[in-house]
Amino acid sequence: MSIRALWVITHEKGESVKLQFSRRYPTVEFRAKTFAGAHYVSVPEDCDIAQLLLTELGLADPDKPYIVARDDCSREQRSPALELRVGSSGGRTVWPVLTIVQGGLILACLPLIEVPPDPRPPLPSMASISQGLSLLSSLQGFLCGTGGKAPEPEVLVSRLATLPSVLMQVCPLGTPLDTLPQSGMLPAALAPGPGGAQKQPAWKTGVHRGRAVVSVALTEMVRSMQYGNQSKQDLWDVHGTVTCKCEVEGVLPNVTVTLTLPPNGSPLQDILVHPCVTSLDSSILTASSVEDNDGSAFSGPYKFPFSPPLEPFRLCSYTSQVPVPPILGSYHLKSDDNQLKLNVVLKLHESIRNSFEYCEAHLPFFNRNLMGNVDIKVTSGQLEVSKEKNLIVWFLGQKFPKSREVTLEGTIHFSGHFAGPTDPMCTDITAYMKLYFRIPDLTLSGCCVDQHSVQVYSSTKPRIITTRELLSSEYYVWNSTGDTPVSSGPVIL
Repeated sequence: MSIRALWVITHEKGESVKLQFSRRYPTVEFRAKTFAGAHYVSVPEDCDIAQLLLTELGLADPDKPYIVARDDCSREQRSPALELRVGSSGGRTVWPVLTIVQGGLILACLPLIEVPPDPRPPLPSMASISQGLSLLSSLQGFLCGTGGKAPEPEVLVSRLATLPSVLMQVCPLGTPLDTLPQSGMLPAALAPGPGGAQKQPAWKTGVHRGRAVVSVALTEMVRSMQYGNQSKQDLWDVHGTVTCKCEVEGVLPNVTVTLTLPPNGSPLQDILVHPCVTSLDSSILTASSVEDNDGSAFSGPYKFPFSPPLEPFRLCSYTSQVPVPPILGSYHLKSDDNQLKLNVVLKLHESIRNSFEYCEAHLPFFNRNLMGNVDIKVTSGQLEVSKEKNLIVWFLGQKFPKSREVTLEGTIHFSGHFAGPTDPMCTDITAYMKLYFRIPDLTLSGCCVDQHSVQVYSSTKPRIITTRELLSSEYYVWNSTGDTPVSSGPVIL
């Protein structure tokens, strides 16, 4: 087993990020290029690696717990072997990047995979995964000591200064030694300790020390295509994810999270779970959106017992069939010479709590000159015309009025002398309005995680934090008087 690169990074909640140490091994990289052939992807530059790791570990942008490129259900999670998307398009990936996170310290390495990369080999079949984690664990012990806490800054600086000589002893030319060098050739912190301690599993990135906290975040994303035309069927769907972060002492702590539905709630479907889940009722996994949703479907409670990794991870994902979308909209455009007449109505469904963190409607216009005079009135909220003069943003605020209905009406004159952006789909009066909103403490399916239902079997009683939210995703309302794209099945965007 050999490693292509090794990094040590410090951070403070995603801020003050600093690459403290970097080591690359050109001879190993030459072998990687030979093995991968046309699939070869070079190691990311040092200036990029810190942000890539923080994003993938969920330590960057704490106000964005859901990032499509990382958390979408179509992407297979293989922790602790992370996949980093590199390049401006993100089409090429570096895999497997192994990490250990302790406090504000991140240790990462990229082992050499000596088998064809396509298809990817299963993690249990690769000895380099456990060997790479063992190397990182040894370096963690050297940098952090035996106390399990992150060292003081001056202590860390001193140990980082000796890290190059340590790597010369334990990992010459990028290949870790099967046995540690003779006593006296290594710092005492890296020497083997007395036996008898519980063995750390290879997939476990570390052991938590300190205050015990278990955080469970439930996020539902609702997509919608509304046409306002009886000949075209409106479509919508709901996709939910449960993300956990368990800071619990012990090598193999046990945690159980239970999802519950209201008495009249639709059963969850298409449930996918993280590999750390130790057991699961077979009826949970058999529910599928392809089947007819009848009264015999399993409707919970959904129990997920697991032994968690230290880093944030997606415990499960699911879909749900709901009777109506949260916001119903109608959009009417009429073209008159060089102007458009607009009429928009948005109505919040009576079952949805009228309390938003934010709610916006974006009305873009393509294949026209830039906007000139804009004469539009709204019954609630505020309007803003983008600097590019091709987009109207309607800020609806945090509440709909008591009627739960808002309207927008007026005209737009396109008297600009410069052409705006083009779109082959939105020609003539084919146009759409896109909604962006977030409703805290609400899910469209009614699914929730009761704080008292989270069970933790550990030596200390942890603090339990549970949250839930509803987010819009690809939420479109099309102009009913123009031609619109129509899908005959579920929403696919």
